[in-house]
Amino acid sequence: MTKVPILDYLTKVVNSENVDEFTTYQIYPTAISKTLGLQITDVASGEAKVSINADHEIHGNQQGTIHGGLLCELADAAIGTAHSTLMNEGESFTSIELKINFFRPTWKDKLTAHAKPIQSGKTITVYHCEISNTEGKLVAAVTSTVMTLRGDKAKGR
Repeated sequence: MTKVPILDYLTKVVNSENVDEFTTYQIYPTAISKTLGLQITDVASGEAKVSINADHEIHGNQQGTIHGGLLCELADAAIGTAHSTLMNEGESFTSIELKINFFRPTWKDKLTAHAKPIQSGKTITVYHCEISNTEGKLVAAVTSTVMTLRGDKAKGR
């Protein structure tokens, strides 16, 4: 297997290229992405779009709308995917803060989270992520702070 940078690997995934002969520094698709059916739909250096076909019958809360936790996970997946494109071998990262604002309920729709950095540093990066429905209406907005781990701090992560 040929090991390639994460951005190169994910670009192949987005372009529906066969990645059977390739590997990268982190695990793709992630277990949570497989469980929830998350799809990476676009990727660039430090930026990503991740989508889900959300359905209140599967992802619903007690009010019958899509659960806010699913929206948090969708945004976190987009932010994590965006940040992973910046990682080199031996580096990892962790979220240290996430804040979400909910703007409208949704019941059954394809939702897309678009994450991009608003401040990038050597160790700390702050992301903004917008979750939109198929009409392009804003469902939720998220900010998240991510810390890059290197050396011993990245081992085993």
